[in-house]
Amino acid sequence: MRFIRLANIWFAGLFAGFLLTVLVLEQSLRRFDAHVYTQVRQVELVQLDALASVTLLPAIITTAVLVLRSRRATTIAALVLLAGVFALTLAVNLPINHDQTGWAIASPPADWADIRDRWQFAHLLRTVAAIGAFALLIGVPEKSAE
Repeated sequence: MRFIRLANIWFAGLFAGFLLTVLVLEQSLRRFDAHVYTQVRQVELVQLDALASVTLLPAIITTAVLVLRSRRATTIAALVLLAGVFALTLAVNLPINHDQTGWAIASPPADWADIRDRWQFAHLLRTVAAIGAFALLIGVPEKSAE
């Protein structure tokens, strides 16, 4: 079980750090125009969705295993937070990502800033939830996870 716990902390931490990095990048983009924003988003979307998947999914799976083994409230709360991140991603971020891959850099949609704001707000929520889940997971004593 020690391996599962270490893998869990590893993936949850990588995922939270990844989201925090994207949050900083996205906040930096707010001072640029639609063309720059669109071009950077399209570059982000080349591989960042894959990185999110290969860190979030194992974080959820290993957290679920820890929940089944320990049934601790903090681990259950972390699983709920990660599941919320997954649901928010499916409901808001991924559909916007899909749309943005088709945007023309020379002529982004007129409501690009509203779309950006909706994506960034959902991403902020995901980031806070992921960091909260990670904090809960690293706070679980080793003994209880076994």
